[in-house]
Amino acid sequence: MSKSKTVKDYIRTIVDFPHEGIMFRDVTTLFADPRGFRMAVDQMLHPYAGQRIDKVVGLEARGFILGGAIAHQLGTGFVPVRKKGKLPGATISQEYKLEYGEAIVELHKDAIQPGEKILLVDDLLATGGTAGAGIKLIEKLGGEIISCAFIIDLPELGGRKHLEDLGMDVHVLCEFDGL
Repeated sequence: MSKSKTVKDYIRTIVDFPHEGIMFRDVTTLFADPRGFRMAVDQMLHPYAGQRIDKVVGLEARGFILGGAIAHQLGTGFVPVRKKGKLPGATISQEYKLEYGEAIVELHKDAIQPGEKILLVDDLLATGGTAGAGIKLIEKLGGEIISCAFIIDLPELGGRKHLEDLGMDVHVLCEFDGL
């Protein structure tokens, strides 16, 4: 009898991408497989069954794929957090640190109303910088984040601890060792 596949089994690792020493965890193979993709979406939304969620917020770019699918399943709205200059309306912005430098993400000023319950989603949790910036944007607009959900956690980079230190509930489907 063969072992059932897990979400982790659908994710491929590409060695030395984008540069030497990095083990890139590629979720495009998970997204391309209908069973794998359905499994990931179902497992990401399962902990929130029966809870009030007004909006799902997805972080650019793979968080858009997951966030849209999860919002659809929950019957709620989807809101993108985008890189600076990509949203057409009035925005608020948040700087955050990258491995080498800084970046800025933005959110439409009218995307979230005070008191709305928010689920933040992305594919990968590394240092927690992008998710932390998204959290700050949501909170600036008065949104209440019920949880942050990811497919992959890279525990060695400390992102989960960073988000938990911000008071966030964090849900991940699998972990990978190394960078």
